[in-house]
Amino acid sequence: MLMPKPNCKPSRLAGALATVVIVVLAAALAAPAQDSPARTTTSPQTKPSGANAQPQGQSDDTTTTLKVNVEVVQLFFNVKDKHGALIPNLNKENFDILEDGQPQTIKYFKAESDLPLTLGILIDSSGSQQRVLEMEKEVGGSFLENILRSKDEAFVISFDVDINLLQDFTNSVSRLRHALNEAKINTGGVSCSGGPIGPQGPIPCSSTGPRGTALYDAVYLASHDELSHEVGRKAMILLTDGEDQGSRLKIKDAIEAAQKADAICYVLLIADRGFYGFGGGYSGDYDMKKLTLETGGRMIEVGNKVDKLRKAFEDIAAELRSQYNLGYTPTNTNRDGSFRKVEIKPKQGDYKIQARSGYYAVARRGE
Repeated sequence: MLMPKPNCKPSRLAGALATVVIVVLAAALAAPAQDSPARTTTSPQTKPSGANAQPQGQSDDTTTTLKVNVEVVQLFFNVKDKHGALIPNLNKENFDILEDGQPQTIKYFKAESDLPLTLGILIDSSGSQQRVLEMEKEVGGSFLENILRSKDEAFVISFDVDINLLQDFTNSVSRLRHALNEAKINTGGVSCSGGPIGPQGPIPCSSTGPRGTALYDAVYLASHDELSHEVGRKAMILLTDGEDQGSRLKIKDAIEAAQKADAICYVLLIADRGFYGFGGGYSGDYDMKKLTLETGGRMIEVGNKVDKLRKAFEDIAAELRSQYNLGYTPTNTNRDGSFRKVEIKPKQGDYKIQARSGYYAVARRGE
């Protein structure tokens, strides 16, 4: 169950989960994330705002996040060459944009470097992370210290048999570091008799089957109850081996929630293969690749090497600071809730564009 720590400000996640009935899960997954107001606090499910950045750096893929605001689809993305280096100094004449295969007209285009960033750190504290958790805390804290600026905000969630909001949105690196250090290995049981994700919450409760790493549930909750109420540039970084055991939702539910929250998902695959023994037992990378591909992030394999983890965080920081921003008015004006496939294509050059696969054309509030 998702439990806020007592030293944090009151969690909107817990309030949100306690008020949504199981039968509205489908509606919750379809709830509009794209038209959320900026930096407002109204209901227990509403949170402050979000963020953004520009080109320069390196890595081995690219990044994108999308939001729909009134009639405009806004898209943040990176461009890389065939070697994975970020490409700066491009303009709108370098690209074509298509929605469901139909050409669209780019209304504005800019290389962004100063927009705020809203960031979620999700740290796996299940038994399989016993020998790598301290490494994750230390390197993750250094990353937050380097990436966060005065206008940025971040939150920290740990997940194992339970899901805990260790720190809600804050700009304080010291609070975020403290939250990371609060993550503890937990292999105990979980009750279905109550709590924020109990029978009253949006995640169905099941008393059958093993439950050890509620990874998909954590992604859903971070997306639906935290990031969906933000605007601007949003990203989620998962430190995990990718193995889910006992989530009540499926990977497709987690992906859909992230897409509707316009959140880029990065996965740092920190797999202590020794935990699974020689000859198998580990298969967490497949679903993590799918999650990152659909949301415009990428998966980086770290294993249990601290140098690889530092390099992965450096690459993500470079990408988040190196984004282009374009906007277009869709020729299809229907807001029927359907998923629209979006493609950014370079007109020339051997460029790689890593973008999320599309957006949901949900009705604006009040319609």
